[in-house]
Amino acid sequence: MAAIVYLLCTLTSSVCAVLLLRVYRRTRTRAGASAPARLLLWSGLSFCVMAINNGLVLADLVLFPSIDLALFRGATFLLATALLLYGLVWDND
Repeated sequence: MAAIVYLLCTLTSSVCAVLLLRVYRRTRTRAGASAPARLLLWSGLSFCVMAINNGLVLADLVLFPSIDLALFRGATFLLATALLLYGLVWDND
């Protein structure tokens, strides 16, 4: 049951990333790189890394329980949070 939940989390993050980046691409080509469009970019990139993080959780806890991937999971979580934080706080005009 846990594997299904981890897989659904990975798929959900991936779909969110694709949708955000598609809207960013469409918005950027119409109006230039405005602040809301860049927020879509940073959010989409953050969700890409979150999808990788969720995939690592699935791999760590279900597929390869004998291998400790906690360091990689923590690093991807930190990167996803940093991307979103940068987009929210520092990349504004």
